[in-house]
Amino acid sequence: MTFKEFFEKHRITFQLVYGVVLIILIPLLIAFNTVFIINKYNKSLDVALQKQALTVGRSIYSLIKDDLADDNKIQESIELLSQKNLEFQDLTVLKPEGDNFKIIASSKKDSVGKILGFYYYHQAWIQPDNDGLATDSLALATTAEGERLIDGFAQEGRFWLVAMPMRGAGGEKQTLLTMKLSSKIIDDLTGETRNVSIYFLVLTVLIVILFLAAAVRLWDYAVLYKKIKEVDQMKDEFISIASHELRTPITGIRGYVSMVIDGTFGQISDKLKETMNIIQSSSDRLAHLVDDLLNVSRIEQDRLKVDLKPLEAGQIIKEVTSELKVQADQKNLKLEYKPHIEKLPLVSIDTERLKQVLINLIGNAIKYTEKGLVEIITEEKNNGKILEIKIKDTGIGMSAKERERLFQKFYRAQNDKTRAVVGTGLGLWITKKIVELMRGKIIVDSMENVGTQITLQFAVVKNKK
Repeated sequence: MTFKEFFEKHRITFQLVYGVVLIILIPLLIAFNTVFIINKYNKSLDVALQKQALTVGRSIYSLIKDDLADDNKIQESIELLSQKNLEFQDLTVLKPEGDNFKIIASSKKDSVGKILGFYYYHQAWIQPDNDGLATDSLALATTAEGERLIDGFAQEGRFWLVAMPMRGAGGEKQTLLTMKLSSKIIDDLTGETRNVSIYFLVLTVLIVILFLAAAVRLWDYAVLYKKIKEVDQMKDEFISIASHELRTPITGIRGYVSMVIDGTFGQISDKLKETMNIIQSSSDRLAHLVDDLLNVSRIEQDRLKVDLKPLEAGQIIKEVTSELKVQADQKNLKLEYKPHIEKLPLVSIDTERLKQVLINLIGNAIKYTEKGLVEIITEEKNNGKILEIKIKDTGIGMSAKERERLFQKFYRAQNDKTRAVVGTGLGLWITKKIVELMRGKIIVDSMENVGTQITLQFAVVKNKK
């Protein structure tokens, strides 16, 4: 079994798996991309906040470094700074005392005098002058000691703990400055941004899922369309073959019937002759149907060729008018050709195809006209650039709704006046296609119970003097 055969056999399974994989994979990739971008954004903000926290610490160090010898002045400065900047959750100055640190000034007075041995203070103490540490409270909470330290600030949200050593006038390290800088505003903004991003993510995923579901369905439609095209191609080929095969026996039947009517095989009775005439009429209709089917097949398969040459259409119109005059006379109709000049300007046409078009249009005009006349007139438009051939009749006409569908395949206007007229509804569709193949245009204008005018337009190649 080839891969193509295997695929065709299990096409529905492959289609289902393909759809499920896409529906799962694409939303996951979108979600991963969104989360990744949000995390990178948060990390960038944290780096910026860390630098800002150290900058604030250096600024405070510069303000109070001259008062490091006086604990009271340090306390006053810290209280003033805390009042002016509410983002300082806790501003504290500590002095080394043995292996620990003692609070000598703080924005929280009740903590003054406490002894702390937090490892983070020892790490900050060994930092160079005018430098220190700035750490996120979430990182501090990874140790038991750090967790106890930040418990009192949990209700305030996340903060940055800054710690840096401060040197006195003699250049010796005297105190350790610590402060907790709130990041609540930044966290609120990033949280809001993250929530909006999640909402858009969910909406995007839903849209993608709907789109993928439709795409999977469209795949099925594409396969169906391919099959329909294959069936349509088979239909066209069948019609072409069947029409060719029917043409030979029909031609034989028409020939033999004509010979019987003419008396080639001897005299026949009037009753038999009437029967033969019916057979001849029916075989003629069948022959016309076969020709129409062949033309439809050729047009749809782009096999109907036209040999365009600059020709004078007047002679062709005269020939067709002469051929159809017998039909007009049988209905007591006047059939006239009225050219606007003796020799018409040259247009690019195929002689046989134009004759086919005119026979169809003039024949229809005669069929649908009970009394009056059918006339073919010519006219030049656009300063002699366009030649118009108009077929006018005083027939039953048609409504605006019927005109809209006139050139559709198999369409026939159905009413009491047209029911008795035989036809397949293919003639005008074929006529329009042939006119377009000759780079022309066909226009219809009609009024019920007044008549119809069909206009053929062709570009003039060269005016004949």
